[in-house]
Amino acid sequence: MSLLPRGRRRPAVAFILITLVIDALGFGLVVPIVPSLVLEMSGLTASGASLWVGALLTSFAVMQFICAPILGALSDRFGRRPVMLLSLAGVGMNYGLLAWAPSLIWLFLGRMIAGGTAANAATATAYIADVTPPQQRAGRFGLVGAMFGIGFVLGPALGGLLGTYGLRVPFIAAAALTGCNVLYGLLVLPESLPPERRRGFEWRRANPVGSLRVLMGSPNLGRLAIAWGCTWFAMGALQTTFVLANQLRFGWDTQHNGLALALAGLGSAVVQGLLVRRIIPYLGELRSALIGCSITVCAYLLIAFAPYGWVVLLGIIIQAGGAITNPAVQGLVSAAVPADRQGETQGALSSVQGLTAIVSPLVAGTVFAHFTGPSALILLPGAPFVVSALAYCVALWAVAGVRPAPALVRADVGGTLIPVAKEAGGD
Repeated sequence: MSLLPRGRRRPAVAFILITLVIDALGFGLVVPIVPSLVLEMSGLTASGASLWVGALLTSFAVMQFICAPILGALSDRFGRRPVMLLSLAGVGMNYGLLAWAPSLIWLFLGRMIAGGTAANAATATAYIADVTPPQQRAGRFGLVGAMFGIGFVLGPALGGLLGTYGLRVPFIAAAALTGCNVLYGLLVLPESLPPERRRGFEWRRANPVGSLRVLMGSPNLGRLAIAWGCTWFAMGALQTTFVLANQLRFGWDTQHNGLALALAGLGSAVVQGLLVRRIIPYLGELRSALIGCSITVCAYLLIAFAPYGWVVLLGIIIQAGGAITNPAVQGLVSAAVPADRQGETQGALSSVQGLTAIVSPLVAGTVFAHFTGPSALILLPGAPFVVSALAYCVALWAVAGVRPAPALVRADVGGTLIPVAKEAGGD
């Protein structure tokens, strides 16, 4: 059952998808640049700079962990629109600071501002849950992932290209794109959560610890939160050491790394945009998550031990098949909570994401430095990806223990939440 008139729903969802593309494009623009910028500003070697890159990513994650559940709860109280626009404004300010930053301190400040307003994905997911029937949400969440994939196709390639004209140019481009998106949102974005379906703001549930209690309130949500956190923990290696590892073992420059990351985005976009809507209804959300985790373990091990650059590319292609994991997990989570708690729950997932992202860049940077430094017993630049493969093994274990439960949907009469016959795992 649609929760908004059909004429309003389509342009609203279109804006959300465009927003996610631009967000991912802006993020992808700077991924190939930040490690090189840290190398330039710090004057350190690759192993030494990896620790600073990890700390830079951790500063973002700390602020995201603190602020994401607050913004998620605020979107349940005041609506999705104002929170989305606030988040976009913060992201644009971050890129402006990165374009100007004269020192590492300013880089840290920019990333902290971005982390503090990083509610785009959580609020966008809650927005889509507002306007999508429960049985179709996994497919829509896959479309969200596809938009990120499209952004990552264009972003790293464009960032690598613009980076050849100056390391600050990609930040200027990202700031301009985000600013245009804010203006677009002010003009066209309608609200998806009507006043009668909003609920009061509670600090007890909006703080990071309280938001984690929301997810740990049932065994299924707890296991799904663990799986979600593990998938984002694994991403820490990709964000922190992918560029540095390829520079060290294959001599790849910014353009080569940008194109490799673009390939990762293309694979994710194809799988999540075209295949998720067919695979998940056929296999069920639970089986899809299990298969996705297994595929990703193999992909990360290939990247970790790649003797040649083309093996890394093969690992990236295989990893694309694992892109069904997160939409499946999100579908399971969304089906397990009522409509007026979608923002809170998605904010809690972002809090888990932020918590793991605090640790993962530091772990990846430390492991990289240990296996590439002068005292390394074994030279293995891909060691952080072994850690990522282990994280996905934990996710596989967590999802395997999930027991499908009846999904909650809004009844046609009286707005009462009732269980449907179809189970939330699709099994």
